[in-house]
Amino acid sequence: MTENERAVIEQIVMNTVKKLLAERDAPTRIPLGVSNKHIHLTQEDVEILFGEGHTLTPIKDLGQPGQFACEECIDLEGPKAVMKHVRVLGPARAETQIEISMTDARTLGIKAPVRESGCLADTPGITLVGPEGSIELTHGVIVALRHIHMPPDIAEQLELNDGDSVFVETSGIRPTLFRNVLVRVSPNYSYEMHIDTDEANAAGLKNGDILKLIKQVEL
Repeated sequence: MTENERAVIEQIVMNTVKKLLAERDAPTRIPLGVSNKHIHLTQEDVEILFGEGHTLTPIKDLGQPGQFACEECIDLEGPKAVMKHVRVLGPARAETQIEISMTDARTLGIKAPVRESGCLADTPGITLVGPEGSIELTHGVIVALRHIHMPPDIAEQLELNDGDSVFVETSGIRPTLFRNVLVRVSPNYSYEMHIDTDEANAAGLKNGDILKLIKQVEL
């Protein structure tokens, strides 16, 4: 066997090993979705804000199946400021929910807690203003808890259950370890981690970046 032949064989073996290792680690590699401030509305609130019989108009599919950005935008009126043209996401939900960052909360002048989506008890309200009407919400504003949408097959490979918490590691010029990342498991989910713009900017991250899941450990 010549040196060139040996080198070619060694390269093939190395490439094969790298491929096997990548496939083994694939479940821990998570695509990132960065969430800007947005609004989820009930159908009743859609009609108050945009007119009787109005339905949401999709303009772009999101990372999660069946979820979409809408043509519709409304204004958020807080005690200290107004945020105009905040995007509505669809489809309509059972309860209206506003998701903002901590920076947004300070700008608006409200104390929004960090919560899992849908956990709206004891959250502040805000005024929603649309082209056809307005709503004085008594509750519903949160800063979304960082979380991972995970289909059951991935959860099974990682031996994780709905409601578990994990660490997620980033790379790049601002390496970051996100702790206490909520795992949400459903057959309706695509595999994706969600953080807000504050967290993404602090860690130098953007949509589509690939992060690494690490099982929860004691530090």
